[in-house]
Formats: sequence, C-alpha cells, structure tokens
Amino acid sequence: MRLPYYLGCPSWSENAWRDYLYPPDAKPADFLNLYSQVFNAVEGNTTFYASPAASTVQRWAEIMPEHFRFTAKFPGDISHGGDLREQLTAADTFLQLLSPLGERVSPLWLQLSKSFTPHRLPELAGFIDALERPLAVEVRHDEFFAKGDSERRLNRLLLDRGVERICLDPRALFSCTSTDPSVLHAQSKKPRVPPRPAAFTQFPQVRFIGHPQLEANDPFLEPWVEKIAMWIEEGRTPYIFLHTADNLLAAKLAQRFHAKLMLRLPGLPPLPELYREPAAEQLGLL
Repeated sequence: MRLPYYLGCPSWSENAWRDYLYPPDAKPADFLNLYSQVFNAVEGNTTFYASPAASTVQRWAEIMPEHFRFTAKFPGDISHGGDLREQLTAADTFLQLLSPLGERVSPLWLQLSKSFTPHRLPELAGFIDALERPLAVEVRHDEFFAKGDSERRLNRLLLDRGVERICLDPRALFSCTSTDPSVLHAQSKKPRVPPRPAAFTQFPQVRFIGHPQLEANDPFLEPWVEKIAMWIEEGRTPYIFLHTADNLLAAKLAQRFHAKLMLRLPGLPPLPELYREPAAEQLGLL
C-alpha cells in the first residue's frame, strides 16, 4: 500500500545506517535500492554541489521505483550564479541530464542564497515562466520572513505560478546547546529562519532539521505531524524530509515521524522494514 505523502532524508548514502536500517553487510552500491524499499522520496542535495555523471543518472533510473520522488536541486552554479534568467541554458542542460528519471524528478528544487534579495524577484519570475516544470523554491533572505511587502510579493509570485515555497524548520537544531563539531557545523550552515508552512500547490514541501537526540525532537515534530495530517485530509500530497546534524540518525528520525503520524491517521500503513540478520546469525552461530 502506497503512502498518501512523501517521506525521506537528505540522501541514501549513509554508511552508518548499516547500524539500524540497512543490512550490516550492505554495499554502498546497494544503498539506493534498499533506501527506496523503505522511503518513497529523497532530497536532491547532492546535485546542488555537483551534477552527476550521465551513467550515474541512468543507474538511478534503473533502481528508483516509478512512484519514487527525487527532488533534485538545481546546481549551485545555477541558483547562486548571478541573474537567474541568464542561467536558463544551464538549467535546460541539467534537466536533459536528469531526463532518464522522468516524472520521478518532481518537483525540482531551487535553493536561493541569502544574497537573493527582494529586488531580484523579477529574475525569479522570468526563470519560473521559462522553465515550465514543477518547481519548489527555498529563500533565505531575512526580508522574505518579515511578514511585510517583500514576503507578500514573493508568496503572490509563487502562488500565481503554481510554485511551492519550501518550508525549512531548523528550530530543533538550534535548540541544541551541544558543542559537538557536527552540531556546530550544521548550525553555522543552516539559516536560522522561522518556519513558513505554505501550501501553494497540492504538494507542500517541508525540510525538518533535527536535534541530535531523537527524543528532543518530539515537541518540534508534533506540530508537523498535525500539519502533514491536515494536508493529507485536505487531499494534498505533502513531502517531508528529516535531517539531523550529521544525518547519521536521519532515517531513524524519519521513522519516528511516521510512527507518530500513524497514531494521528489510523489506517496509515507502517513503513517497510528491511531484513537485518540477527547478531548470532552474523557470527555463524545459527
């Protein structure tokens, strides 16, 4: 039974997940196949930093199920490379590269930098109008979170074009006072912005950046359990991606979220569980 929403993590290639999600002897080449048996979506974080080789995309296309969703991010060279309207040729090249994945790349993500200010909104409008593909946009400039004219103009631009506004919620991460290097690194990289749970389309998009202690996320997760449930009840198909500072526990956090959503939505099926050999069997004792 398919889920009425999309659930996933920033990537599938975490070796540490062999401790609790993947079989202990799983090879990295098997991770995508294993991941897609449990989760039905993944953030396209990797494509922000570098475009994959065509052979890699072809391999993904052979592994990803048809119902799977890969929210590929436009490379930073495009989203952070100056006037967006001048990046359309590069954007088209990127789309051609991902074409073997078909509808599994939906929506595309455009992550804009903090330097993308309100006066650049005409660029965004021109880019969207020329693209003509399902798209979601993440903004980081403070004025887009000030509940003033700039935020209203952004929201109207996206709403009128059927483009989703990605909601980033880093509150759990910033509630952590740990001096662990991975936490400090994540806090230095993630913008400290208030969440904006938009639903401009049928496919709301949420990125939840979690606390490294799973239980500490619960008070921050509960509102999202309710919001995702409400969107599902409205007939929408939301996406939510769960992160932790180093993402070692991201899959556990996603499982935790789904378990809470099952309590809110009776009848929601559990996530599949991959077979993991019992410890005794691993040691050849059975």
